[in-house]
Amino acid sequence: MPKTAKATTAEKADRTAPRRAADSAERAYKAIRQQLVEFKMRPAERINEVHLAEMLDLSRTPVREALNRLASEGFLVFTPNRGFCFRGLDIDDLLDLFEMRSIIETGAFALACERADEAGIARLQAFWADAHPRYDRRDPDEILELDETFHVHLAELANNPEIVHQLTGMNARIRFVRRAQIENAPQHWSLVDDHARILQALIDRDRERGVDILRKHISLTFAEARAALKEALLKSYLPDEDAPPRRRGRAARK
Repeated sequence: MPKTAKATTAEKADRTAPRRAADSAERAYKAIRQQLVEFKMRPAERINEVHLAEMLDLSRTPVREALNRLASEGFLVFTPNRGFCFRGLDIDDLLDLFEMRSIIETGAFALACERADEAGIARLQAFWADAHPRYDRRDPDEILELDETFHVHLAELANNPEIVHQLTGMNARIRFVRRAQIENAPQHWSLVDDHARILQALIDRDRERGVDILRKHISLTFAEARAALKEALLKSYLPDEDAPPRRRGRAARK
């Protein structure tokens, strides 16, 4: 084979290697984050990097890169000489996250009233027209997906990608608790109707009314947070109905 051909092959390999490494790190990130948001790892539980790498059929390098990324996003905590641990949530964390979600979404709505074009609003209307009847199936997983999608589509109309990025990360961190809320309170149809009211406020470009509806729609009381978190944590410590409860972690602040 000509020398130039060999050089070309080597150059292609050099270009391919970083892409494969990035793909592996992204795959590790998505797989580990999914376990975290579903509470398949318990709060304060030390994460075994070797086990994760074997489970994902990857080397430890992309797994470590994914863990560092998740730590920067608040899912994990890194402690010297101990490694990574699942941060979990306590009631204060949960209330803080819902408060931040309210700030992000009401801010996005205010911008959307100024920036959204008619085509974007029409797309959100079409999504909601299709989604609304599907709530009648009362499937918690489907309802959670529809709800998150509605709010993300609404945020997209602010035409600020960073807002969408922050909201998506926020949704991931509270997803498991929100699913517990939906599963244990499927009768809260007023919250579903809020979506139609929020959408109408956007159509009317009524910033004040829409922000007020959104703020009440997202708000989480202490009692609601405690109930939702208790249910979520019980699920993480009870892999099946016959397993005995395990009490771990610090008590919620009263």
